[in-house]
Amino acid sequence: VLVGRAAVAVKAARERESARSSLMEQNGNSDKMTLLGASPSFRHIVELARKVAMTDASVMLVGESGTGKELIAQFVHRHSRRSKMPLVPLNCAAVPENLLESEMFGHKRGSFTGADRDKVGLLEVANNGTFFLDALTEMPLTLQAKLLRVVQDGVLRRVGSETQDAIVNVRFISATNRDPREAIKQKQLREDLFYRLNVFPIVLPPLRERVEDIPILAKHFLEQSWRRHHSPR
Repeated sequence: VLVGRAAVAVKAARERESARSSLMEQNGNSDKMTLLGASPSFRHIVELARKVAMTDASVMLVGESGTGKELIAQFVHRHSRRSKMPLVPLNCAAVPENLLESEMFGHKRGSFTGADRDKVGLLEVANNGTFFLDALTEMPLTLQAKLLRVVQDGVLRRVGSETQDAIVNVRFISATNRDPREAIKQKQLREDLFYRLNVFPIVLPPLRERVEDIPILAKHFLEQSWRRHHSPR
């Protein structure tokens, strides 16, 4: 009985390792992207991301916290024609509302207290690259209206400026852990901005719906922890 159990455990471990290696090869992990999972739902997500990557279509990632939205955004960028240009992330929930506009659009000297110099915003930094908007529904509606102009026309105006400051060419990837249509009903997301950013939606399933990926992920994180806490001999 013990030998039989050991044989099953060894076989299962080999199958997990084979699935992991195969997936890493399929995902083009030569660029050090770590997308681990062998479940049909996860493979479908990776295939969708791969297909949309070579286009300039705006992508909206919807999924609970921890489902890997940022990893998928990185995967799309690194497999796109813009991969040699920057991927610029901005977490709308992590930046105070009074600073968010300046972070995104930049500002002119003297436009507010403490603005002692001109500042280039993250949208300009992302020019010809990809701009990743995380926690989209946490962005104030007034700022969403200003962002809509950039998404539509690429026209950017810094805080405190009365003229057009730049024309940017940016590919947008947005993410939210909420149902965007429900956010529209609750007046937390502009419908016109949603349709501009939701050109190619990808819904990421939670791990409880792809339990076959748990052993692969557990092994990966265990190896990471081991390397972090044990110096090589």
